[in-house]
Amino acid sequence: MGEIAALSTALCWAIAARMFRVLGASFSPLALNFWKGLAAIGILLVITQFFLPAVSLPNSAIYWLLLSGVIGIGLGDTFFFQALNKIGDSQSILVAETLAPIFTALLAMAWIAEWLTWQQWVGVAMVLFSVDVVIKLQKRDTQQIFEASGYVYAALAALCQAVGAVISRDILTETGVDAFNASQVRLIGGMAMIVLLMVVTRQRWMPITLNKMRTWRLFAGATVIGTFAALYLQMLAFTYTKAAVVQTLFATSVILSLLVAKVLGEKVNGKTAIWSVFALVGVAVLVAAEHL
Repeated sequence: MGEIAALSTALCWAIAARMFRVLGASFSPLALNFWKGLAAIGILLVITQFFLPAVSLPNSAIYWLLLSGVIGIGLGDTFFFQALNKIGDSQSILVAETLAPIFTALLAMAWIAEWLTWQQWVGVAMVLFSVDVVIKLQKRDTQQIFEASGYVYAALAALCQAVGAVISRDILTETGVDAFNASQVRLIGGMAMIVLLMVVTRQRWMPITLNKMRTWRLFAGATVIGTFAALYLQMLAFTYTKAAVVQTLFATSVILSLLVAKVLGEKVNGKTAIWSVFALVGVAVLVAAEHL
């Protein structure tokens, strides 16, 4: 279940990314993060308050989940946006998606004594190498941008993702809290950081758009898929599967975005398709090694 949830999370991100890319023309990055987080919290509150039994978490677990949200969602997303501005999407994704699983594996070993087998390391290497090649193939005609601070921001984003992932994995396995409640607490922590950053940087809160109805409809769809569903599935994945394996499977969102493009009738070149298949073989190795 953990691997399926992780791959489903990656698919949600792949689908929602197209919607959020369109919305980026109307919202500032932090404002988009704020509104989608606020909407997702509203959905989660309805579910946890009216459809699930009451959950009593120890204060320490709540604090750790909040910290996970502050670091993984609040700071992680902010660093990633800074990287996007400095070195562009191709290099930012390349650095963040490569380093996040590695940082997660190292932190998981040091923090919660969660070790990967050599077969799992082979699967991780296959997935990450394939994803990196696919990113480079897709952006092969664009000019490379080299700005040291951009790479630092991308690496910091990966580190924040790793810290948030390991904390979440630790609390989910130790307390047995369900994914809905864990997602809600973690998202509240992330939102607190986002609001603070918006106030400090004096960002605009509302979108600038000519067609408000269309913008908010698109926003609703992107939030349900890319924030609410993805966050729940993310917590479900961390409940059942090792943090480093989950983080590696998240990186397949780059590959799954090609599948989305194909469904929408866009052309995918042969080399990209071959490396995508190689990435999926790596996923198969990871899943098989998890159950050896």
